[in-house]
Amino acid sequence: MRNTLIGMRIADSLGLPAADRSALYSALLLKDVGCSSNAAKIAYLFGGDDQSVKKAGKVVDWSHAGQKMRYVWQQCAPGGSVLDKLLRLGALAKSGPRGEREIVQVRCERGAEITRSLHFPEATAQAILGLDELWNGKGLPLGLKGKEIPLLGRICSLAQTVEIYFTTRGLSAALEMARERRGKWFDPQLVDIVQALGWESSFWASLHGPNLRAELARCEPADSVALADEACLDRVSQAFADVVDAKSPWTFKHSTRVAEIAGRMADEFGCSLEVKRDIRRAGLLHDVGKLGVSNLILDKPSKLTDEEWTRLRLHPDFSQQILAQIPAFGTLADVASAHHERLDGRGYHRRLDGTSVHWVSRLLAVADIYEALSAERPYRAAMSWDKIQGILTRDIGAGVDADCFAALERCQDRFAFESRTEAQFQEVDNLLEAVG
Repeated sequence: MRNTLIGMRIADSLGLPAADRSALYSALLLKDVGCSSNAAKIAYLFGGDDQSVKKAGKVVDWSHAGQKMRYVWQQCAPGGSVLDKLLRLGALAKSGPRGEREIVQVRCERGAEITRSLHFPEATAQAILGLDELWNGKGLPLGLKGKEIPLLGRICSLAQTVEIYFTTRGLSAALEMARERRGKWFDPQLVDIVQALGWESSFWASLHGPNLRAELARCEPADSVALADEACLDRVSQAFADVVDAKSPWTFKHSTRVAEIAGRMADEFGCSLEVKRDIRRAGLLHDVGKLGVSNLILDKPSKLTDEEWTRLRLHPDFSQQILAQIPAFGTLADVASAHHERLDGRGYHRRLDGTSVHWVSRLLAVADIYEALSAERPYRAAMSWDKIQGILTRDIGAGVDADCFAALERCQDRFAFESRTEAQFQEVDNLLEAVG
């Protein structure tokens, strides 16, 4: 949100036309929507928490060899031995410039693809594609130079870096960083605008204000305001299912499959089209909170520690918090986030008892368990329907709702849901190929 406010102030100073302002506003808000797509690669290469690696990298001057080496050394196998770090450094060296370029490219291309799927302007997608290009031509992934980089992408690039330095090191550090990178990383004209904004203390104070949403509403271009109809909400649900499922090759397509299975089960209850639509959206969005979980946990090939389990079990809580902020999804927040609750009260994250678990949550829980067990995990192979059926049968009344399980059995007899293991293996192959 702070990044968006900074970028829109730059747009004000440039006097951008209304259409460009609208496209920029969307790009500033959605610039990182493709970030989940490279999380597994970063965690694999560095042997570290993808979130920590990314956060630390945001204040590195990549043109400065000393800073770059210090960053890589610190982030490789954190807490590991010198040998562990050297092995990770070897893997990074092997991937070379190609690996670095592909990590950036997949993020930018995926972000652009998602914005297009949500029907945002092409200028928004182009801004996201150009997010990591540099004025001197040494950026990624295409090495565009100067005005070859779309103007909106140049604004997004400067705004996000200024915001990071402003938030972590203060205004003086942010302005100094922009001056040092003027004509190297950033468009000189845009840097001059930011320097002039440095005198507006009230603007920078507002970025630490208690209600950034209200500040955003004031700078939102009138022609970027759109009413979300039912089809739009379906697109948003699918887009963010794709975002979370891209975070790990082991959960690839999981949310989409849960939504499909839950929808089929809903037919067995004779649900109306409106209820089925809500169930499908809940299935697509139930795991959005996994964006807050490290890939070191999601992709771990061995037993999780107690601390890791605690972190993983927060993801339904994160899902609830995210969905509750969106009025259109407010009614789904509680049911979608309760997919790990159990009838005996031993589930998570709220430890609801059976009388408090909504039937849609019970249905989602069965669909989620079935889908997860039918797919590969780094610590076990995919299970057959017979084995899954036995596991669910033994848990009826304690963790599994009998009627929902019966609906799943009827669906399995009728449709014989196929496992997504082939898609998973392809994603794993893609990951291994990308990291050399």
